[in-house]
Amino acid sequence: MNSVRRLSLVADEIHPRHPGALRIAIATQDMKALNAHFGSAKHFAIYDVMRDGWDFVEAVSFDDVSDETGKHRIEGDDRITPKVNALRGCHLLFCVAIGGPSAAKVVSAKIHPIKVGHPEPIQDVLSRTQKMLKTAPPPWLRKALAQAGIAEKKSFEDED
Repeated sequence: MNSVRRLSLVADEIHPRHPGALRIAIATQDMKALNAHFGSAKHFAIYDVMRDGWDFVEAVSFDDVSDETGKHRIEGDDRITPKVNALRGCHLLFCVAIGGPSAAKVVSAKIHPIKVGHPEPIQDVLSRTQKMLKTAPPPWLRKALAQAGIAEKKSFEDED
C-alpha cells in the first residue's frame, strides 16, 4: 500500500493563491534539490511560479517508491498512478529521469514532464522557470501555458 502525505499551505491574505500562475512539481529526495527520478521520488515540492516570483504551495510525500533498478516488483503493484493523481493540477513536472510508461501517464494528466538529467537546487529550477516566463517562453512552455489556460501577457512597453 502506497501511503501519501500532503503538507499544504492554506491560502490566506499572507499566502494568496495566484490565478494564472504556472504550477510546477519538482521530484526530490530531500526538499532541497531536484534530485530524484519520478518513480523513486520520496517527495514532490510544488510551487506556483509567476513572472515576478514564486510561492511554495505544498509538499507531497510517498512511503513506497521504486529502487531505480527499472524493474517492477509484482503485477498490479502500481506506484505510478498515485503519484500522477497527487500531481493533478500541476502544469510542469521536473525530474532527473522518467520512464516511458510513467511519462505517458503524466502527459495524459495534462502535466508536461521535463527531464533535467542532473541534480540541481530547487531555487535554480524556480529561477530558470521564472526567467522563461519573463522572457520569450520556448515552444513547449507556450504549449503547456495554452493547455493550462494561462494567457501570456503581452508587453505594453513599446506602446504610447
